[in-house]
Amino acid sequence: MIGQHLALYTKPTETTMQTLRKERRYETLSYLPPLSDQQIAKQVQYILDQGYFPAIEFNETSEPTDYYWTMWKLPLFNAGSVQEVLQEVNECRNAYRDSYVRVVGFDNIKQCQVLSFIIHKPGGTNYRY
Repeated sequence: MIGQHLALYTKPTETTMQTLRKERRYETLSYLPPLSDQQIAKQVQYILDQGYFPAIEFNETSEPTDYYWTMWKLPLFNAGSVQEVLQEVNECRNAYRDSYVRVVGFDNIKQCQVLSFIIHKPGGTNYRY
């Protein structure tokens, strides 16, 4: 009887459990495939539609203990279009190719960052999250 129960509890094979490539996951959207430019634009549009202030940050590492990233310029308080934000993203990405780049949304009512996602990883040509 014990042998019958043990047969039910066999370990699953590694191939059935592995669904993602083995790489570090950073934030919520990093569990999705890399975002296209159009998908990034939709995320930025959401930030603007919610009345949040977009900002761009970069850092050489993305360790969980690194709470403070360097801000690229000031938050884009007067950003009126997605293209303005994406232009700043591309400037930051070109200036800091060896750094992680992320877009954040600040809520001026709550006085805090309410969302962020990594848009560029160093070492990759099209890594955008």
